[in-house]
Amino acid sequence: MSHAPHPANSRIACTRTAGHSPLQTLEESFLALCTAPQPLTLPAYLVCEEPEQQALPVDQVRTRLAHSATSPTLREQTWREVVRRAQQLGEPWDTVAVAMTVPVLRRMLARLACPAHLERAEIEQEALAAVASALPLVDANAVDVARELFAAADRAVHRLVHAARRRTQRETGPQAVHLGRLAQSGCQATDPGAEGGDEYTVLARAVRARVVGIDEAQLIARTRLEGEPMQRLAVERGVSARQLYRHRAAAEQHLAAYLHHQQREQ
Repeated sequence: MSHAPHPANSRIACTRTAGHSPLQTLEESFLALCTAPQPLTLPAYLVCEEPEQQALPVDQVRTRLAHSATSPTLREQTWREVVRRAQQLGEPWDTVAVAMTVPVLRRMLARLACPAHLERAEIEQEALAAVASALPLVDANAVDVARELFAAADRAVHRLVHAARRRTQRETGPQAVHLGRLAQSGCQATDPGAEGGDEYTVLARAVRARVVGIDEAQLIARTRLEGEPMQRLAVERGVSARQLYRHRAAAEQHLAAYLHHQQREQ
């Protein structure tokens, strides 16, 4: 989750992926429901004017939803049925309902401009969480229930991007260079004496100053500098990836304030 001379000002399309992709993980769970010995299905009439079979696996239903030949009426009735099942039956229909939004979410995020240090996985997680949170609250009988789910995701990711942009705008001057290096993903510097090794020195000093804890410094170093996927650390620590993203963001805010204070004293 490219290195730019001024990370606080750089914006790029959110096409970076740092190992773990929440959208891909959901996609794998969704497809597993379609390849099981008894695939999860929906009535074919929902998305077919003249169905040749009674039921279709849910992945084929999703494909037809995206097809230009499928009428708005068919799309609307399919979405209403999917949301109704998710609300009334729970899993696996919760997974199906959220996974049905993946094609649109991919297009939405591909067009999104965001600060260079904001990881795609974090944005994907925010979008999926917004859809999952909206799912039990939307009116399953609404004319365009899918639009409400997409709107919830759109609002969530734009809030995330806006907050990240405001945060990075405060990180000006030489301290932004340090934090920019810490915030970029995929950095392979592991030797403190090598080029880029000063990022580890910054973290070590912050730990000694009790600005961040050892666990927080390790979280930043492993995910930002060494490119480890957040999901791996979440499993290792027994918490959700979403929780770790928020924990890291708070630690990075403390680190930015510390660097700013250090710069003013110099």
